[in-house]
Amino acid sequence: MKIAVYAVSYKGKWTLRLSVDIRVDMTWWMNQDEGQENVVERWVLLGDELPLSWGTKLCETFKELADMERWGKRQWWAYILAQLKSGLAPEPFNGERILSRGVENICIWDGGQGWTSRTESRNEGRETNGGLRSIQKRSLITGINGLERECLTRQANELVNLLSGRQLLVPEAEALLAEAAPGLERTWRSAAQLAYLQGRLSFAAGLAPATRTRWSAARTHELRCNRCGSGIVHRTSCASCGRKACAYCETCLALGRSRECSLLLRGAAKPALPHTAGTAPARELDRWGLSPAQRAAAEAALRFLAAPHGEVRGRFRPEGGGLRALFRRDMVACRGSDAASSQGSNLAHSRQSSQKPGEDARYSADRQGHGTTAERFLLWAVTGAGKTEMMFPLLQYVLDHGGMALVATPRRDVVLELAPRLAIAFPNVSMVTLYGGSAERWQRGQLTLATTHQLLRYRQAFDLVVIDEIDAFPYHNDPMLAFAARAVCKPKGKFIYLSATPPHALQKEAARGLLPHAKVPVRFHRHPLPVPFRLGTASVQHWLQKGRLPASFIQRLRVSIQRGAQVFLFVTRISHIQVLVELLIKQLPDVTIAGTSSQDEERTAKVRLFRATGIRVLVTTTILERGVTVPRSDVYVLDADSSLFDEASLVQMAGRAGRSKDDPCGGVIFTSPQWTRGQKRAIRQIKRMNALARKKGYLKELKH
Repeated sequence: MKIAVYAVSYKGKWTLRLSVDIRVDMTWWMNQDEGQENVVERWVLLGDELPLSWGTKLCETFKELADMERWGKRQWWAYILAQLKSGLAPEPFNGERILSRGVENICIWDGGQGWTSRTESRNEGRETNGGLRSIQKRSLITGINGLERECLTRQANELVNLLSGRQLLVPEAEALLAEAAPGLERTWRSAAQLAYLQGRLSFAAGLAPATRTRWSAARTHELRCNRCGSGIVHRTSCASCGRKACAYCETCLALGRSRECSLLLRGAAKPALPHTAGTAPARELDRWGLSPAQRAAAEAALRFLAAPHGEVRGRFRPEGGGLRALFRRDMVACRGSDAASSQGSNLAHSRQSSQKPGEDARYSADRQGHGTTAERFLLWAVTGAGKTEMMFPLLQYVLDHGGMALVATPRRDVVLELAPRLAIAFPNVSMVTLYGGSAERWQRGQLTLATTHQLLRYRQAFDLVVIDEIDAFPYHNDPMLAFAARAVCKPKGKFIYLSATPPHALQKEAARGLLPHAKVPVRFHRHPLPVPFRLGTASVQHWLQKGRLPASFIQRLRVSIQRGAQVFLFVTRISHIQVLVELLIKQLPDVTIAGTSSQDEERTAKVRLFRATGIRVLVTTTILERGVTVPRSDVYVLDADSSLFDEASLVQMAGRAGRSKDDPCGGVIFTSPQWTRGQKRAIRQIKRMNALARKKGYLKELKH
């Protein structure tokens, strides 16, 4: 889109501003109510239809120069060309078509002389009154009368409330307004401009040059998406801004095209939940019926939530080596403003009661954000430990104190599974469930449950952000989702990570005392985790080529069937599933055997049958490595030496066994021709958790 850009000298200081409705700005800066002193010395319209990317570039690179108050059109025009040199170069004829009227676009208002238009020849300069006529011809000086001001202030207040904690492109904002405030979606520009001037709303381009830091190798011309943090961009011709080389982000394209000229509206963040010294009361844990191990971990997490900001370790720190690996590409500094200001009854009143008019909203928000980082806590709980139950008292603490809480999980099916459980646990709390295609995407609740992709529409909105399964696809190794998760937490908010298999970077931070954490080394039934047994065999590919299954494998499988277990058979490749199912049916004709994968349209029905024992052996891929609980299960991981199965994946697959209190000692078998580091580390991790549970007295005493 195109946008107006102007410079204003206020109390001796020059600033540059953007405008989506220049009438509001002119009324804001130059309207004189009776008895009100007008302190704007000079106001210069640099262009009313500049591409947004060029407008933001001018604002971000603006520096006040000597004698600027005496500049005429040609000096301002030369300044514009110098600042936009890199942006004009790729355009045909150096952007002359876009800047068609050139120097004549510029209009100057002087506090002493009114509207002027300065043109200069080689030998002299002269002043005329042509600037005012130029402004009037473009209908930019149309005033806003008193009644419209009051209406506009109400609309600005409503818009700010709806956009609080959100960052939306214009089409998304209009969709939100059409549902929540019908009619405002057609007149939002004036309301947004007033909120921008008040510092309660900020404007950003969808893409902008990457911010350089001392640890960053980003080039000054490299673009990053302000919504998702990605640097993967593509340039095309753009009808909205008229440029031939307008870039857009390819990474978050599914949520709408984020371009250099796309206006990103960012609502102001509400103040973070205040924290007080001391610990949270134990009564908050009593209602949840937690086991001793669960209660100890929840108490540690509650102490973390109750601690004042800055008194615990575990902040996001770009200089941390572990975090650099995890968040290499999500450390793009958030531009934009979120500073709050008081609400006036009209435009002139609002100017007096808000932040200094000479202070750009973006800058005040930057000061607010710098030096205040969200703090993190890792809840490291073994598979089947009841992480959801431990999350309940943490949510209760924040919600009871009036805070906003978010539970984010990588997968939609987990969201749909958690939603009814959270609704039962918190019946009196407004809750919103967000995923692709959700009917609640524009609603707001005190508790939000969402897939991590939906976080891209939020910014500094939540006091508590709980990230479930941070090591799971698609969150794991996806910088976009890590960027989104970090951006949604308020600057003084708190993060809690839930995982049975945290990434090694977080494990190292926890071991070094840099990340507060709690371990839950035992399941709710208080029996030790099943330790995998390695069965040396040839590869599955070799089995299929020979058309024969190893006798040792079939013997183990028969034992599982005879004891009444449901059997998971995990394989590395979808192509192996059907052939393996056929070989198994030949060996076990009396057993119901099936296969499923991400490509199977009947996957949900088969998993349901498997849970109900309608299927006894299920051959599958890692799509069922987590989030699936089947009573009385045994697990076989075929080709456990494959590079596709890392330590975390092996631990998760092993975690499908022994989850039921009626069968806590299920079997886990790793079959492979080689004994790899991943298998050794997975078994070592399981044994260490069992040893820790035994040391802390969490395991039940076995009766002989």
